[in-house]
Amino acid sequence: MANVTMIPATKQKHSKLPVDGRKKRRVAGYARVSTDSEEQLTSYQAQVDYYTQYIRSNADWEFAGVYTDEGISALNTKHREGFNSMVADALAGKIDLIVTKSVSRFARNTVDSLSTIRKLKERGVEVYFQKENIWSFDGKGELLLTIMSSLAQEESRSISDNVTWGQRKRFADGKVNIPFSSFLGYRRGEDGNPEIVPEEAETVRTIYKMFIGGKTVNAIAKHLTAQGIPTPRGKTVWQTSTIESILTNEKYKGDAVLQKKFTVDFLNKKMKVNEGEVPQYYVTDSHPGIIDKAEWDLVQAEMAKRKAKGRHHNSLSPFSSKIICGDCGGYFGSKLWHSTDKYRRTIWQCNSKYQGEKKCATPHLNEEDIKRLFLEATSELMADRDALLEDCTVMRNTLADTMAIDRECEKLTEEMDTVSMLIQKLIAENATKAMNQDEYNRKYDALAQRYNAAQERYDKLQGRKVTIGFEVDVLECFMFEISALPDLPVEFSDHLWNAMIDHVTVYHDDRVTFSFKNGREIIKTL
Repeated sequence: MANVTMIPATKQKHSKLPVDGRKKRRVAGYARVSTDSEEQLTSYQAQVDYYTQYIRSNADWEFAGVYTDEGISALNTKHREGFNSMVADALAGKIDLIVTKSVSRFARNTVDSLSTIRKLKERGVEVYFQKENIWSFDGKGELLLTIMSSLAQEESRSISDNVTWGQRKRFADGKVNIPFSSFLGYRRGEDGNPEIVPEEAETVRTIYKMFIGGKTVNAIAKHLTAQGIPTPRGKTVWQTSTIESILTNEKYKGDAVLQKKFTVDFLNKKMKVNEGEVPQYYVTDSHPGIIDKAEWDLVQAEMAKRKAKGRHHNSLSPFSSKIICGDCGGYFGSKLWHSTDKYRRTIWQCNSKYQGEKKCATPHLNEEDIKRLFLEATSELMADRDALLEDCTVMRNTLADTMAIDRECEKLTEEMDTVSMLIQKLIAENATKAMNQDEYNRKYDALAQRYNAAQERYDKLQGRKVTIGFEVDVLECFMFEISALPDLPVEFSDHLWNAMIDHVTVYHDDRVTFSFKNGREIIKTL
């Protein structure tokens, strides 16, 4: 019979420490609070002090520090610097044991929690959860951790759902929430509602005036940076995205669109632009506006027009992208003549004048001529201001009447509903009884084609309604500017030019046609 001799273990299974050795375990504490409120920060400091004393009071432990995170959620460990630093040190062999208050303090994401515990376990690092009295090296430790982590994750889901419900309830009630710390022009008033900050509001008005005056968002950003005006977040350099955000934010006219974004996943807090997945709410006159509504609409119309052109807009002149060559259809651009002598001047001529085989015969224009002819055309247009406004009102009412489009859309919707029912009926019939598949496919394709045709027509009509809305906005802004103009004669300004002119066409016979935003064309001669 074989003789078996047992060789006793000399190292502990997980910690790799000698069985009979008295080497102290290097122990670190982990503390975290999820908000940066004063009350929570007091709790945070108390946790740090507690773990320092707790570890040092154990004779078998060697203090390896306290790792901390403050004002950070536990849902995901990706952005927790203290946590990640602690795990890195543990994996590098600097820590033998981690002590933390509870599973929910460690992580409320089951996957993160278990994967981290397993990585630490492989390197001989144990984790002790005081509240649940769980040691990760214990035989049933992982099972308990799975259960407790799942419960913590569901608690986070419940909290997230409650917060989301509360936010959407406030949206439905029309309660506007403005991020005052990063929103130029407003601060929180004594009653909690938005209150205008005069000096910041003046910066907002400057941005709008410069844009209407023909400046690009890039030129406005450079101007504000050069002036030393701080950004909404207090920085010194303005970005074009910040300018564009200010120009397109409806809150500056006193209205508010609520729930522009929503949280897709409560675990990683990923936000998504709301494209119809959840309800939106539009609140009119929710707070004092800084920009007049008509001016705001004018800016939106001008921005849409610039984007539709899909070309570079010269920030230095309101004439850019406005003057068209009657020969080739290209735009006029500015040219500097006699740049180094006393005859220095800026002229405008066709950008394609010398590019093709046939030279464009359209003349060049001096800026003084453009301004003079524009004022002459404007005076002629406003000869009878009351009649002009009356004509514009009739035109706006006619343009805004979309009843015929709405009726056709209703019929198309009924058609699509009917065809959809027929398709479902056909599919059900094919599923319940034997049908000739060639005949089935023929019927199905015919119905699908019928549905797609109705859908295509419906989409075109809806697109037309959007275009009409834009045209109505442009016309209403034009009417507002006409009403606000002083008595003749008027003086030239970039604002007046942009508010009145749609485009100008120059012909080879010196004719210059001014096309105003109400559709009226007035011809002048150089």
